Amino acid sequence: MLSRVFTVLAVLLATFIYRSGRLAKHGIFTLPALPPSYYVNGDVQTHCTLIREPAHTLNYCEDMTFWDHLDADGTVAARFVIAGCDPNRKAWNTVMGPLRNPEPRAYLWLVDTVDNSLQRIELEGYPEGHSFHPLGLEITPSQDGAPSILYAINHAREETTIEHFTISPDTPTQALWQRTISSPWFVSPNALAITNETSFYVSNDHLMTRRLPFPLAPALPLIETIAGLPLSWLAHVTVNPDGTITHELAALGVAFANGVAISPDGTTLALSSTSLGHVYFYDRNTTTNALKYRETVYLPFFNDNIMFDEEGALIVTGHPHFPSLAGVAANKTDARAPSWAVSLTPLSNETYFTKSAHAVDRKYDLRAPLSASEVVPASEGWEVETLFQSDGSAFGTSCTTLRDSRSGSLYMVGLYEEGLMVCRP
Repeated sequence: MLSRVFTVLAVLLATFIYRSGRLAKHGIFTLPALPPSYYVNGDVQTHCTLIREPAHTLNYCEDMTFWDHLDADGTVAARFVIAGCDPNRKAWNTVMGPLRNPEPRAYLWLVDTVDNSLQRIELEGYPEGHSFHPLGLEITPSQDGAPSILYAINHAREETTIEHFTISPDTPTQALWQRTISSPWFVSPNALAITNETSFYVSNDHLMTRRLPFPLAPALPLIETIAGLPLSWLAHVTVNPDGTITHELAALGVAFANGVAISPDGTTLALSSTSLGHVYFYDRNTTTNALKYRETVYLPFFNDNIMFDEEGALIVTGHPHFPSLAGVAANKTDARAPSWAVSLTPLSNETYFTKSAHAVDRKYDLRAPLSASEVVPASEGWEVETLFQSDGSAFGTSCTTLRDSRSGSLYMVGLYEEGLMVCRP
């Protein structure tokens, strides 16, 4: 029996290496030669600041999003960052484990992009006894002072749900709870992208989750992750007036569907496949929300969350070395995990090297200490450039990066890192 198990595992591992051999070599079997710190626009010591909170509740943040306050003309008058942070992640993580204790609750934080000032957002009206462990979150812009809608994926004690809040610019530190959205379709929600105030795309990262009884978990979800099994999916969800939902499958056959983002013009959707180090791009019908696969871009790390900036570049953040990340999650002594974030900028048809050289042969990202071209071939449709790198000594376990196109500022959080890093040109 044991020999059969080892045979199955060997076949799964061989399949993964075949599908993503370069990433496996650099991200599993070899520790990447990353620098202590690198920031594309200058020295990290002088250009980057780590925002921390004395009570250590601005720790282990998984996702964050810009909250724009628009004036009557639709121009951005003010911009804030909302981050979901869970200092208890090493005791309660339904993706990586463990599932020991879901108490205490996690936190939402508000960061002013002008002066980096920090305020905690209170969950007003949130049900007693309902745990709160946010992963993906996104908020609608405030139009001329009107309240915004915030959706946050919640890996709660009994099941994973999506929490619906409203926040007003007049009381920005109060998130008024509206409802908890649950569904049998929410097997493992991870990230979301809002399409309007009552609808959004949501990724489900695994079919087999850590919530399964022992010994199915942790074995089956780990096999699904390591083998890159294409069992996860992306869905589009509409919240009906009575609180029920309309659920439509949008993309199937994804290995570890993770971050999801919609381009500024609404016509492109990007989706992370973490196990394979891929970002899938889809053409999006803005009327029906239907998707049509367009292309794949290879990343030099296990990509996590993604976001489009206002110029249409996709900012991708991830984990360059999976065993190091697992070591930090397991609380191993002196463990640290590296960080890497890149931008993907669309190339025009007039770009010379897209016509004159095959992407496999082209070197790119040459300013970075460890070039992405040393790990994966170039894309024919996107220019990849490193924005930040660290071996984990300056900032580790990176999972989300935002870029403010107005100022060029970067905002980064780490899955098991203390604080929020801000880098300004």
